[in-house]
Amino acid sequence: MRINIPKGLFDIIPEKTKAEDAWRTSDRWLYLEGVIREVCQIYGFYEIRTPMFERTELFVRGVGDSSDIVSKEMYTFEDKAKRSMSLRPEGTAPVVRAFNEKGLQQLGSFHKFYYIGPYFRYDRPQAGRYRQFHQFGVEAIGNDSPEQDVEIIDLLVTLYRKLGLKDWTLLLNSVGDAECRAPYRDALREYLRPHFDSLSEDSKVRFEKNPLRILDTKDKDERKLLEGAPSIQDYLSDDCCAHFNAVCKQLKSLGIPYTIDPNLVRGLDYYNKTVFEITSPSLGSQNSISAGGRYDGLISQLDGPNLPSTGFAGGMERLLQTMMAQKCPFPKGPHPFVYMIPLGDEAYAQAQNPLAKLRHAGIAADCAPCARKVQKGLQMASQRGAVYALVIGDDELKSGQAKLKHLDTRKERDVKLSDLTTICKELYEN
Repeated sequence: MRINIPKGLFDIIPEKTKAEDAWRTSDRWLYLEGVIREVCQIYGFYEIRTPMFERTELFVRGVGDSSDIVSKEMYTFEDKAKRSMSLRPEGTAPVVRAFNEKGLQQLGSFHKFYYIGPYFRYDRPQAGRYRQFHQFGVEAIGNDSPEQDVEIIDLLVTLYRKLGLKDWTLLLNSVGDAECRAPYRDALREYLRPHFDSLSEDSKVRFEKNPLRILDTKDKDERKLLEGAPSIQDYLSDDCCAHFNAVCKQLKSLGIPYTIDPNLVRGLDYYNKTVFEITSPSLGSQNSISAGGRYDGLISQLDGPNLPSTGFAGGMERLLQTMMAQKCPFPKGPHPFVYMIPLGDEAYAQAQNPLAKLRHAGIAADCAPCARKVQKGLQMASQRGAVYALVIGDDELKSGQAKLKHLDTRKERDVKLSDLTTICKELYEN
């Protein structure tokens, strides 16, 4: 019996087999990863890589046991020493753990990281939501200013504009700090108390543990109920209010449009002050393509120094699907500059030497495995996106000369096989 991929996972392959697989091709992933790295480095962020699984306690303490991630979605297992481990469901807590464990604060009080990688949540698979998914994100540690919040939002907007995204919305809110949230939590409970019996089971649990999480509900009836709920904006302290106003003012000065959403709280418990989310209607109900905010207390909560921090994470599957839906341009994927077409076993053997010389010179080159017909070889060269094709048969082997054909213009030129690398290098550089 053939073994198939588990539910909620997908392969990233070199070539699409059908139209809906186009976003799962490796050339598109390589392009996206390259642009992410380029933009992050322009903004002064440096790559960090953390393990794919960590001690479960890290996520319980870091993300919060009232979050859906910890209470429902983590892949948790015991290792052979009976220690509880979990596949990483998000990226911030592992970055903070690495920052604390490696004592990076000793190298300075300000740090900027970015990451790209796979994450895992046991969730109901649907478009834009998978059990293994990929995220990119940034974490800026040591700067409590509103300017830092604006910088990471500007980075994200710059990335989306560079990728060609046009239809997106920046939602913005402040969730204040612990001092602001205490009275707001009480006010929200009082508002919801008469409607307690109509709440979902999840929201009933959140009512006691963390009622702000109810604001994150996707239930249509609950969202309608929350339209009349008190706004946290009315409970912000002078400091939190000033911070939020500064963020809004600077976003305006950068020409970044935003919408204030008083119900935006994010699904993780460690956020404070600025929170934001970028959505696009291109994916239907799964419309969030990135989100983040400030988490000033998390590092000390995980036994590190008391340093302010802010960051975001974006889903790469959703971003690629949004780009496809909006018909964003993708560059041509990796392809050979020269494709050799040997006609017969002897030609195939003799082609290996000039083929290796091209590759050693830094020119992408490939070779058909003993094509018997020129037309078939040219078809293979076109399928692989080659720029030039070179046919080598018995006559070419005897004369030491072959025709180099440009596959788009169909123009040909005679080249000596001994001069092939030099000629191709000139053509490649031009």
